[in-house]
Amino acid sequence: MTLDTVHGSTVPSKLIKAPARTNASRGSTPEVRATVEKVIDDIRARGDDAVREYSKKFDNYGPESFLLTEEQLVEIMARVPQQVLDDITFVQEQVRVMAQRQLESLTDFEIETLPGVFLGQRNVPIQAAGVYIPGGKYPLLASAHMTIVTAKVAGVKRVAACTPLIQGEVPDATVAAMRLAGADEIYLLGGIQAVAAMAIGTETIKPVNMLAGPGNAFVAEAKRQLFGEVGIDLFAGPTEVLIVADEDADPFIVAVDLLSQAEHGPDSPAVLITTSEELGYKVLEHIDTLLIDMPTRDFAAPAWRDWGAVHVVGWLDDAYALADEYAYEHVQILTRNPREALEKMHDYGALFLGEGTCVSYGDKVIGTNHVLPTRGAARYTGGLWVGKFLRTVTYQEVKNPESSALLGELCGRASRVERFEGHARSGDVRVAKYRGTPLPWSTHTLET
Repeated sequence: MTLDTVHGSTVPSKLIKAPARTNASRGSTPEVRATVEKVIDDIRARGDDAVREYSKKFDNYGPESFLLTEEQLVEIMARVPQQVLDDITFVQEQVRVMAQRQLESLTDFEIETLPGVFLGQRNVPIQAAGVYIPGGKYPLLASAHMTIVTAKVAGVKRVAACTPLIQGEVPDATVAAMRLAGADEIYLLGGIQAVAAMAIGTETIKPVNMLAGPGNAFVAEAKRQLFGEVGIDLFAGPTEVLIVADEDADPFIVAVDLLSQAEHGPDSPAVLITTSEELGYKVLEHIDTLLIDMPTRDFAAPAWRDWGAVHVVGWLDDAYALADEYAYEHVQILTRNPREALEKMHDYGALFLGEGTCVSYGDKVIGTNHVLPTRGAARYTGGLWVGKFLRTVTYQEVKNPESSALLGELCGRASRVERFEGHARSGDVRVAKYRGTPLPWSTHTLET
């Protein structure tokens, strides 16, 4: 087998299925950016009137109030089959358990670094979060579990949640998931106007401090433009999946799992890296067969054609290294010893280890968060977790006069090196007060 170095990679591989397209954009198009900017500016200027106008334009829905009342919520919950409610409750408990354990791993502390000098850290929840639950062709009610439940476990006092109508109908199951997750306000509102209304605030929607949740290109761009005014969870892009497989993997399962993520959209890349050329070709055959009658082939087929790839490498270490170069959000390990990847890999959103695990479990039911970094962001950040809804803050207290005088002397010298005379004088006054020494720049006498 002859291996070549693919352009941009440092790992030699044989590419037996190359993507038809290679010009993936890491940002929004100029048209999307301009549209989003116009809507945000308009909502900032006209508030509810603008929100209602854009909701009518994009979703053909413009009620007096987008907020669902308690009576409406009760009616919606009554329409949802009990099995669906039970399943939502079960999945949300898995998410809650994971988020609670994450919360417990974050500890507040206080230490004494010098006599009477106390430094501390506290993890404080943000006060208000806005979450967006997409609608469109696929109502992602699982996103309600991932965002709302996690925020509530973190201790967020107010969670406002938006989701759009789907083809003019109330998405009952999605609303039920939002309510069971603990949302304090639920709005039937979608798109740019939903994200902007939560971030900026209107006459009827109080602003939030942070935005979370996935969405289409317009929602993602709105979050990008509003970042700084509010916090956000992640800059989201198309769903990505990468599978590392050796000769022991089942090629049919590999094919099924690749297509399970390709169905997210026509721009969702799916990549296989394997040490077995035979397995690679079998996977390609299975994918061709599976796509013939796959109900979601309208998305999965172009995604696989345009962005799918199969690499054959010489060794598993090469597979892990190449997978790190991709830095995809979902990385599935179908090898004889899948836990080896925990030590060998570094750049990924989430790992799914072994044949008994699949990315779809993470998306829907297992309890880890499915809001994950895309477009290479796994190189510098992880996904949404309870810590995203917390602010790690510090505090300081100096009780010992001599320690304050010692720090004051140091502060004076350090500040004057940087020519910050005001900072230096804050240290000087404490030296003067606690040691009774005169101030070199004032005749004022401090009482000791």
